[in-house]
Amino acid sequence: MSAETPPKRLSTGDFKKSQTPIVCLTAYTAPVARLLDPIVDILLVGDSVGMALYGFPDTLSVTLDMMIAHGAAVARSTKHALVVVDMPVGTYEKSPDEARRNARRVMNETGCAAVKLEGGQEMEATIRHLVQSAVPVMGHVGLLPQSVKQMGGYKIQGRDEEGAQKVMADAKAVANAGAFCMVIEGTIEPVARAITEAVSIPTIGIGASSACDGQVLVINDLLGLTEKPPRFAKAYATLAPVITAAVKSYADDVRARRFPDPEHVYGEKR
Repeated sequence: MSAETPPKRLSTGDFKKSQTPIVCLTAYTAPVARLLDPIVDILLVGDSVGMALYGFPDTLSVTLDMMIAHGAAVARSTKHALVVVDMPVGTYEKSPDEARRNARRVMNETGCAAVKLEGGQEMEATIRHLVQSAVPVMGHVGLLPQSVKQMGGYKIQGRDEEGAQKVMADAKAVANAGAFCMVIEGTIEPVARAITEAVSIPTIGIGASSACDGQVLVINDLLGLTEKPPRFAKAYATLAPVITAAVKSYADDVRARRFPDPEHVYGEKR
């Protein structure tokens, strides 16, 4: 009997334009990553972990060590999906060399295939330096959560001509720098569609356009675990009341001494 062939891990080179739309979801923990892995194409270990798991109001308190810990958990528990880890704020903006050092640490310590960083024209030199240093990069343009204070809040991008031109220029800069794909976030649909048509690399939308080459959602939003999800998020399940009901049943059983029952305790060895 021949040994079963292990599944092939997707690589950055597998993602091209004009293919079946790319399915991307965030993942932060091993149990969830294992469930998503056979189904999705890309697992993004996003700095959204700060809000999804740590209770922060935004992504600005997320550290490199946090991203490495969660990235390693996702990478070692999966076999198929491409694993991408976010570079948190303050770890890549100072200089291309600083970005390369931190990105190499992320890749070496997590086993991920690529890193993601936010920014367009101002990050072009950094992205090019990373790619030339054998660090694959996923770009991120449009609404930039790490720049929420400079942007004056979570404001949808591209609503006027100047804004639309800026997002387009940012996207072209990211593509020209050598990123293998890019996220377009919080950008009006016609602009996101135009960017997708204009750039040579796949685009992955979140609050953007169905014309993008793929889509990404935060896993907590998809599962109905976010108290106030953004407009662009669609809940494909409503797990919050299911979890609440399960915990209430457990609490009732404990208080009534129904749990543990004989089936769930150990007897004497015979």
